[in-house]
Amino acid sequence: MIKPSHPCVLALALFPAALGAQQPSFTIDQVMAPPFPDELVAAPAGGGAVAWVFNARGARNVWVAAPPDYRGKAVTSYAEDDGQELADLRWTPDGRAIVYVRGGGPNEKGEYPNPRSLVAGVEQVVWIVAATGGTPRRVGEGHSPAVSPKGDRVAFVRHGQVWWASLGDTTGQAEQPIHARGTARSLRWSPDGAKLAFVSHRGDHAFVAVYDVATRTLRFLDPSVDSDAEPAWSPDGRRIAFVRIPAGADGLPFTPQRAGQPWSIRVADIASGAGRQVWAADTGRGSVFREIVAANQIVWGGGDRIVFPWEKDGWTHLYSLPVGGSRATLLTPGAFEVEHVSSSPDGATVVFSSNQDDIERRHIWKVPVAGGPPAAVTRGTDLEWTPVVTGDGRAVAFIRAGTRTPPRPVLIGIGGGAPRDLAAGVIPTEFPEAALVDPQPVLFPAADGVTIHAQLFLPRGLKPGERRPAVVFFHGGSRRQMLLGWHYFYYYRNAYALNQYLASRGYVVLSVNYRSGIAYGMEFREALHYGAQGASEFNDVLGAGLYLRARADVDPKRIGLWGGSYGGFLTALGLARASDLFAAGVDLHGVHDWNIEIQNWVPTYDPVKQVDAAKLAYESSPIAYVKDWRSPVLLIHGDDDRNVQFSQTVQLAAALRTQGVDVEQLIFPDDIHDFLMHAHWVAAYEAAADFFQRRLGGVTSATSRR
Repeated sequence: MIKPSHPCVLALALFPAALGAQQPSFTIDQVMAPPFPDELVAAPAGGGAVAWVFNARGARNVWVAAPPDYRGKAVTSYAEDDGQELADLRWTPDGRAIVYVRGGGPNEKGEYPNPRSLVAGVEQVVWIVAATGGTPRRVGEGHSPAVSPKGDRVAFVRHGQVWWASLGDTTGQAEQPIHARGTARSLRWSPDGAKLAFVSHRGDHAFVAVYDVATRTLRFLDPSVDSDAEPAWSPDGRRIAFVRIPAGADGLPFTPQRAGQPWSIRVADIASGAGRQVWAADTGRGSVFREIVAANQIVWGGGDRIVFPWEKDGWTHLYSLPVGGSRATLLTPGAFEVEHVSSSPDGATVVFSSNQDDIERRHIWKVPVAGGPPAAVTRGTDLEWTPVVTGDGRAVAFIRAGTRTPPRPVLIGIGGGAPRDLAAGVIPTEFPEAALVDPQPVLFPAADGVTIHAQLFLPRGLKPGERRPAVVFFHGGSRRQMLLGWHYFYYYRNAYALNQYLASRGYVVLSVNYRSGIAYGMEFREALHYGAQGASEFNDVLGAGLYLRARADVDPKRIGLWGGSYGGFLTALGLARASDLFAAGVDLHGVHDWNIEIQNWVPTYDPVKQVDAAKLAYESSPIAYVKDWRSPVLLIHGDDDRNVQFSQTVQLAAALRTQGVDVEQLIFPDDIHDFLMHAHWVAAYEAAADFFQRRLGGVTSATSRR
């Protein structure tokens, strides 16, 4: 945390006049106050209820809305901002209870995230709670639960092995039915609950395994040297379809992969274990597997058809294929990308979100598995995502947001109509909806001429001829897209809130969708020389600065940068290579040395042995240009980060101090990459706003009062 002697605190004492000039119309805490909905799931066939997780200022709880009134209510009662995640919601087959996981997964040392530094320690545990509410019951330590269709037990993963527990057992005793090599993942029960399929990951290859509950035997389906994944049961429980990724197909992360050895789909017979290829991607474009956001990448739909994602035309689309084998049918043609996907209970229809006809937003669509033109379920200037069809097949639930209205779960009839709010009245009265601005879509040229999409937040009260300080925001990922409204990720919901806050303080804010991000096609995402192979996104950083500098409403000497993770990398790169253009920056857990970061994802990567790749990766990193870095920076990081090593910030701070660069810092002991505590998000953003106020100036104070 910031100590009393820190420059942020000192500034408040030295400049009381700035504080008294004009207070903000709202605070950071107020604009981040609405509960964030996630993990939306529908009850099984026959029921119409839905459940989701609300994160309200760090207190995470399961909510349920059921027919006929669909008035959502909390069924758990966790009240503290304790940093314990709540996820993996699963309904029991009778729709009477919900299984969920509380607590984050372990790091490489086996330590669970404990951002509040609770001395008693924390766990990651599977729980069950009645859909009507009550006291949750502990099932067992683990994650990734899979409830048997029989409703008798729930399987889950503990320390890489399959465990299970009886749903009727109140003692909380779990057992390990399978002792096997490898790491288990993707647990999938057969339709009759007699068998459990899972993926056994073994490093450079992976098998699909099936465990027979009655005989207590394990069979591997069609084993090979390749990596098999995403098992999907046939409705009759006699076959499994799965994705096969060829051996050696994985290149280094953060490098373009436009083509490779083609991936395929195989179907295996459960009784014999024998498999056959039913489809394979063409060579060239689309040969590298590109996933969607779904419970399973393969939907075994009605009419014995398989639905799957493919990037054959350079866009992520859905295709349908008869299991008997033939050419795949394109279900979603056009220059857009499919993202969140689920199917109707009868398997006849797929619902999905995409940016069709509205490239900067998301809307809900549906399409028959057998083929036919997609039909819009929603349209307009709001955004919608994560659609699920209710178990009775009568409605679609999804999450909706606007430019000012924050995300909330809603329900609409399968045939259309007006959406129904599932949690009316949960938005706090202090939320400043009326004070927010509507971001505008803009295009600008990168330094090398590539067209870049962005959102522009203009402060209210901007007068002709007035020049304001400006801030450029870069999202993380880089496989992300910022939208014309509140975002579907909690991390970027928060980032959108800070951009709105900065605009309220008088800054012109530019949120940039730089190359290597999603939603603009494969060639934009797999940009040549991006990331560790040349950092071609630096052209987009320069282009953003030059675009702002040329605007009549921007002071060219007061342009700052901010971003987290990959956005922190671009922030640092901009400050290192263009300190004459960017006056200051806020770098949250950014990548500063690609050779360190790659080892986080590929432990076998050895820069000493891969000299050419390591040299290019270093030259693509901010750390290579610290001698040119002059602009002040605020570094923010949690020291239990599992995505970007904390050592990257340690290394950069030490190097910048040697160069005499003004470095400020805000460190959160025991928190991870995506800060788990609401209080840490607020503290980080308050420090960032104060930093920009002191370094760039503004028309009002940047200190929020909570």
